[in-house]
Amino acid sequence: MGILGWIVLGLVVGALAKLIMPGDDPGGVIVTGLLGVVGALLGGFVGRALFGAGLGEFFDLRTWVLALVGALIVLGVYRLVTRRRART
Repeated sequence: MGILGWIVLGLVVGALAKLIMPGDDPGGVIVTGLLGVVGALLGGFVGRALFGAGLGEFFDLRTWVLALVGALIVLGVYRLVTRRRART
């Protein structure tokens, strides 16, 4: 999958992760998109390491599920870090 495909996948998955985990996050659309791209990469690496199935084709369901799980993990970690920083 090309760089443009990764970016599009990350933007869409970041938006889906935000819909699944709604809340007031610092940052806007750009931060959500960046978190989605990082989450898609994380999901691909974790999927390849644990299951032997990474991010393959753009229209493969496995690609979208791994990317979404990765984006949810990254969004959750981002919220923990920003909340902890806001309290101190």
